[in-house]
Amino acid sequence: MTKNELWELIKYSSSREIYIITHYGVLIRLYCPIKVQAIQDVGILKKGQIVLVDEIKTTIELKTVYIINNEGYYYYNFDIML
Repeated sequence: MTKNELWELIKYSSSREIYIITHYGVLIRLYCPIKVQAIQDVGILKKGQIVLVDEIKTTIELKTVYIINNEGYYYYNFDIML
């Protein structure tokens, strides 16, 4: 994917919301701040710690990054708390 294609994709998205599919197959939209729980130690966060996601960003490789206390963390380090 080129940078222009990525720009076309993300210019319609918001860094303050995310769509997820529940275990029941229902699509829902969540708005920041989103409560998440660390599933492993990452950065200064400890496994089991519950924190709030302030923003959601996407890397050029299309990986989702949660902004927590002005630090970026990959989404796969967390479970979303519903």
